Amino acid sequence: MTNKQHLQVSWLKLHGFLWEQLFQKHLGSRMKKSTDIRTLKNLSKPTRYGIPDTRGLHLWVRKDQSKFWIFRFTHLGKRYDMSLGSFPTIQLCEAREKTMSAKRQLLNGINPIEARRLKFEHLRQQTRKVITFRDYAIQRIEKMRPKWKGNAHEAEWRRTLEQHANPIIGNLSVDRINTDHVTKILEPIWSTKHETARRVQSRIQIVLSAAITEGLREGPNPAEWKGHLENLIPYVRRSTAHHKALAYQDVPALMALLNSKNSLTSLVLQFIILNATRSSESAFARREEIDGDVMTVAAERMKAGQPHQIPLCQRSLEIIAEARKLDPDSPYVFSKKGKCLTHTALGGLLKYLNIQATVHGFRSSFRDWVSEETAHTPEVAEMALAHTIRNKVEAAYRRGNLLQRRRVMMCEWESFCLSATRSHEVLTKRPEDVVC
Repeated sequence: MTNKQHLQVSWLKLHGFLWEQLFQKHLGSRMKKSTDIRTLKNLSKPTRYGIPDTRGLHLWVRKDQSKFWIFRFTHLGKRYDMSLGSFPTIQLCEAREKTMSAKRQLLNGINPIEARRLKFEHLRQQTRKVITFRDYAIQRIEKMRPKWKGNAHEAEWRRTLEQHANPIIGNLSVDRINTDHVTKILEPIWSTKHETARRVQSRIQIVLSAAITEGLREGPNPAEWKGHLENLIPYVRRSTAHHKALAYQDVPALMALLNSKNSLTSLVLQFIILNATRSSESAFARREEIDGDVMTVAAERMKAGQPHQIPLCQRSLEIIAEARKLDPDSPYVFSKKGKCLTHTALGGLLKYLNIQATVHGFRSSFRDWVSEETAHTPEVAEMALAHTIRNKVEAAYRRGNLLQRRRVMMCEWESFCLSATRSHEVLTKRPEDVVC
């Protein structure tokens, strides 16, 4: 090759280099007409390169030299950049097809980015694991169990949801439940069983709230009461009725009747009355909680969440001994074959005896007796009932449990209960025997 030819080749190379520099400096993202894959792979300057024959399509070269297809468009006066995938995974022909598809959507007034998001969301929902309300509610109950005292709350949750909610929404996916379903559950019982209906509504709301948190459903909670269901369901004034209680003057006669019955249910009910406890505190008592003549109810079994000491008088200790003979190897104070009695069994005995009172009502009978027949102070009576002190200042300063003063009072209450000063005629029904 002659010197002249060498000069011509060098000039052409220099001319090409200068042209490329001028192109990158002044034309920016405008590419050469060549869209050969080798040309696209050799692009290295971090910028956007427009594809000459496809308006809006760009190849974006990032600083890390990775390349992505971008479709730039304007919709309703706002500019968007829509990612079409990476290069060379997505070839130019495929990027052009995606661009043309997006342009067709724009001609129909559709934002292609929003349309793609909705498509992906639909696919995600289709592939999402379907979980029914019944199954999810069981999972939530299992997770809430540690915070409940005893098994009563769990049993109540399961019963109310199974009876009222599951017939309508039990087999529905949690993300398909809407306001119509919830109102259909509540309306039949809202006026006739208002308290039950409110509990059902609250429990459905808790279950669906957890489903929203875990991403199993979106949008507002259809069981939300404030600002939602309260606008759809008629207002019902809440009842202020208290637990039915037997007059304290009639307790000795009842105790005499219970003492004549040879049954575990009778023993438990006597123990509850003599110690003015809540039914679960006595019915589920464990032998390890008894230390001499004091029973210490564990904190997890108390309504206030604090351990409670109960001074046991003579008849209470006799009842414990009698109950032990019925089930010697049980860890519970009152049980048959290792199983404790339910609240229903205790209430059933009162109903059978035609006693117009509830088990819980005997705490009221005890409180009335303290106020009307004794000189014991209200604070001693309230401590015996394990009531929470609502006054925060008083609660902060009251540290003792008044055990000795309570022992005196409870022994007086036991003497009164066993006195049988009133005849059995105060009871309207006198069955010869009770099988419990």
